[in-house]
Amino acid sequence: MPEILSDFLTETASGFYCPYGDFYIDPKYPVKKAVVSHAHGDHAVPGHQAIYATAGTIAFMQFRFTKQPESSYHKISYAQDFILNGVMLTFIPAGHILGSAQILMQYKGVKYLYTGDYKLQPDSTCEPIGYVQADVLITETTFANPEVQHPDPIAEIKKLGDTTHNIMLGCYGLGKAQRLTNLLNTHCPQKTVYVHHNIMPLHRIYDTLGFVKLQYEPYHRKALREGTDNVYLVPPITFNNYIRAKNVVRVFASGWKRLQQHNDLSLYISDHIDWNDLLHFITQVQPREIWTVHGDGKLLKDFFKEQLFVRSL
Repeated sequence: MPEILSDFLTETASGFYCPYGDFYIDPKYPVKKAVVSHAHGDHAVPGHQAIYATAGTIAFMQFRFTKQPESSYHKISYAQDFILNGVMLTFIPAGHILGSAQILMQYKGVKYLYTGDYKLQPDSTCEPIGYVQADVLITETTFANPEVQHPDPIAEIKKLGDTTHNIMLGCYGLGKAQRLTNLLNTHCPQKTVYVHHNIMPLHRIYDTLGFVKLQYEPYHRKALREGTDNVYLVPPITFNNYIRAKNVVRVFASGWKRLQQHNDLSLYISDHIDWNDLLHFITQVQPREIWTVHGDGKLLKDFFKEQLFVRSL
């Protein structure tokens, strides 16, 4: 059985670095070669000499980073193999947001799978999660805790249909806002969805590259003052600035319990895996080792004990 290289991927000040392929994954600062899993701001930054990503990720990066040279982008399709300095890479759908990808890396007979952020719950606004076998699973552990069990998102969104009051719905602008729009369109069709001007361009990219037709309108001042059954999607900073907003029901969509405090309703909708989905994913990948990133992997290590080698990267 080929030997797993413990230093195949290491965490540096600039991000996760693969010395064998001489590239970074989701680097935090400008580097020569960046392989980007998805377009959220904690994974995608400008300034790289070369960027390897899916079409969806590149579209969002080009919108946000207008000074990044177009020639620096290398658009890679899902399941398309490409080679960087002897390491073969393949993008696998991550189910997190539109364009999100797991990164499968193969070197000297060993498969290393970096998940990036991912979810298993159905979401028709983005590519569904893909499963591949790997020797090393490099997984996010945002909610790697047995106490975290994400509820059914359909049951959660239907709670908003129980009130006719206008709703101010806080959410992250990329991925979450579009998923919520589709959930509302599908399961609370009586509600009109208004979108904050900072989120509108992202909805339009989904309209162009996405998989479902989103029904929404740009927000205007009279939207929440007149009529009922309206939902106003706003980014976190706007939501926090209106903590004392009157005549609206304040709701924030997140898997984090702390972000549900001081709101009128709770809405546990997350774009990350919970504990049960993490365990299910591990059974599908069948790794020999697990390396954890983006969170605390201690509980996962304790769970597997001697059954499977688990370490923090």
